[in-house]
Amino acid sequence: MKIPVIKKLVENFTLSELENAENAILEENKPAIEVEGDDEGEQLTHVMAAIWIQKEMQKESIPFAKALRAYTQKVRVSIGG
Repeated sequence: MKIPVIKKLVENFTLSELENAENAILEENKPAIEVEGDDEGEQLTHVMAAIWIQKEMQKESIPFAKALRAYTQKVRVSIGG
């Protein structure tokens, strides 16, 4: 997971574009938008993170940095427990 890639996705694409990219990757197709990553798994991770962060930003009316912190805390909890 690369934070700069996630930030770029959040800043440059709509939620709809990100969701379409997620579906394309899940269906083993090339997404219409450029998603950086070493492989499809990493690309999917980046897109899923960007989607979660965008939704959190809208729902909570918070900036990217705060939503990113919430996401990384969520990931840490899921890995650690």
